[in-house]
Amino acid sequence: MGKKMNTGKSNAVELIECNEKEHAAAILALFNDTIATSTALYDYEPRSLSFMHGWFAAKRERNFPVIGAVNSQGELLAFASWGAFRDYPANKYTVEHSVYVRNDCRRQGLARKLMQELIVRARQADLHVLMGVIDAANDSSIALHEQLGFKHVGTLPQIGFKFGHWLDAALYQLILDTPAQPVDG
Repeated sequence: MGKKMNTGKSNAVELIECNEKEHAAAILALFNDTIATSTALYDYEPRSLSFMHGWFAAKRERNFPVIGAVNSQGELLAFASWGAFRDYPANKYTVEHSVYVRNDCRRQGLARKLMQELIVRARQADLHVLMGVIDAANDSSIALHEQLGFKHVGTLPQIGFKFGHWLDAALYQLILDTPAQPVDG
């Protein structure tokens, strides 16, 4: 199984480093369920295992984390990661994060645990800003971000169209105290 992390608690759920071989199918299932049942992803069509190969390759290439929450049987219940936000050189200290939780595992604190780990990792990586681009109707994700100190910095009205209606994207930002010595170039 992926490399385990010490979360400081002895409960049935632990955080792990996800890897393509062991976790691509479970992450793909989470993506595809989200696409089919919600507006958290603005895709229409299910993704494929070949998509996951490219997705993991991009995460490895940029040293972006893919953190999973697994139960005692090793089943992936949720995962979180980040990617580039407006991939320009001057934005090198900013990332856009995402968290996905299996339907039957929601409201158990998994998203919070994963987000807290992402924030720790962002500081360790000397990042300055975490951006959440959240469907404006996703009240639970917005509430979690606000509880973790993210600030609403704007809404992009009617930026998407899915399930027969226009979708607004809310932008949530957490500014960190890192890096100590940012540099140009």
